[in-house]
Amino acid sequence: MFAKMLLRVVLLGICLGFCSRVEGIDLWPMPMSVSYGKHSLYLSKDFGLVTEGSKYPDGSGTLKDAFLRVKDVIPNGHVLDGSLPSSGVVAGLHVVVLSPNDTLNYGIDESYKLLVPATGSPIYAYIEAQTVYGALHAMQTFSQLCSVNLDTRTIKLSLAPWSITDQPRFSYRGLLIDTSRHFLPLPIIKSVIDSMTYSKLNVLHWHIVDTQSFPMEIYSYPKLWHGSYTSTERYTMADALEIVKYAQRRGVNVLAEIDVPGHALSWGKGYPSLWPSANCQEPLDVSNEFTFKVIDGILSDFSKIFEFRFVHLGGDEVDTSCWTTTPHIQDWLKKNKMNESGAYEYFVLRAQKIAISHGYEVINWEETFNNFGKKLSPSTIVHNWLGGGVAEKVTAAGLRCIVSNQDKWYLDHLDATWQGFYMNEPLVNITKTEQQKLVIGGEVCMWGEHIDASDIHQTIWPRAAAAAERLWTPLEKLAKDPKLVTSRLARFRCLLNQRGVAAAPLAGLGREVPIGPGSCISQ
Repeated sequence: MFAKMLLRVVLLGICLGFCSRVEGIDLWPMPMSVSYGKHSLYLSKDFGLVTEGSKYPDGSGTLKDAFLRVKDVIPNGHVLDGSLPSSGVVAGLHVVVLSPNDTLNYGIDESYKLLVPATGSPIYAYIEAQTVYGALHAMQTFSQLCSVNLDTRTIKLSLAPWSITDQPRFSYRGLLIDTSRHFLPLPIIKSVIDSMTYSKLNVLHWHIVDTQSFPMEIYSYPKLWHGSYTSTERYTMADALEIVKYAQRRGVNVLAEIDVPGHALSWGKGYPSLWPSANCQEPLDVSNEFTFKVIDGILSDFSKIFEFRFVHLGGDEVDTSCWTTTPHIQDWLKKNKMNESGAYEYFVLRAQKIAISHGYEVINWEETFNNFGKKLSPSTIVHNWLGGGVAEKVTAAGLRCIVSNQDKWYLDHLDATWQGFYMNEPLVNITKTEQQKLVIGGEVCMWGEHIDASDIHQTIWPRAAAAAERLWTPLEKLAKDPKLVTSRLARFRCLLNQRGVAAAPLAGLGREVPIGPGSCISQ
């Protein structure tokens, strides 16, 4: 049935003169293939969802809920009570999902086709996707085809007929949030997840704990969250499950991180024996078997909540001086014929084995590769952050890589411009196909030292959107000069504002105030 509809739409497109150009198209991120016409349509007041012919039963309501969310954001909060014309009215969205499975994880098929004919009786927009998550992306694209016409008080869909074929360039398109430096309330985390879907980011990297605080409940070791700032700035395991399920229904994976052995002073607030000593509290005590029992307990609890294929174990910025100045650790090093660098390697590799025993593949920050890359588990993903050129070395060694080089993709660097975010290419200098495949994607990082619930959205957006197009859109479709996408990104930033996301102006650096009175698009 859908194949016949597809053929009909294609023939209509030929008859009505599809254009292959993309100038003036305000979609973000830009799809793989776009063609369009010149006709205006209007959404019916009873615009509905049709799933006839779909193999996806939607028992969880994922598809229906996504449709209702998209339908809700399209009017941008306006009350529209205008009269519709007698023709050119889109009655609904016909979605066909070819797979009955809605299991979300890395590598899921996110491709889709979106077709909007210019004529018909009635007119339906059509989505075909292999998985429900491809359909969710298609709905977001459809929402950007629609605009509010306040002269007629209707929803207008211009330039029909549309034919869009789309799929992501990279399977991993991430955003890191940091809940250790500042606690982020659950509604804020949920709002960040919602905002990610608008630009098709699909991994929320949750840097849960760090030196400053341990806000997460751990059933196996309940005193760990004594390291929280206050008794109210904590997440229960039920809270964590709520975030995971909320994200999954929106096509977003949640990557949990515990950063070991450094960045873990807060662990000892509940269990002081994890510290090398009372006066030298970081990194975690490598000589203490209890340290690894706690890590095992955390990852055991995580495996019941965080269903993503990967877990992040950190491994960065490890200052081993506490190990070399604490007598009992000195004795342990001598007994095991290790120096401090050997102990660092031992800790990381043992933590990896624990994670693997719980069914995870491990992500580590790049220092682990820089120091002992050949010893890492072959399934390790190396997370670049220090600078450029790392992905080239990691993939040459046969390991996978995520790109987050801090000079371009760290959102807390307020002097990092959206232009730099857009032009940062994960595959720079990687020419061999087999190495390119090992770069699974990239991630923008919202570290929380100077960011909390009051300013997180304007610090993330619109710069994260610039990186999102780099990670989604085919390389040949990306602009060679960011000036060519300024107008389109400005309109997307205004769309975010209309949807309640406090995205900052494009002018100037990150998180700046508007330049003065004027239209949103001019800021």
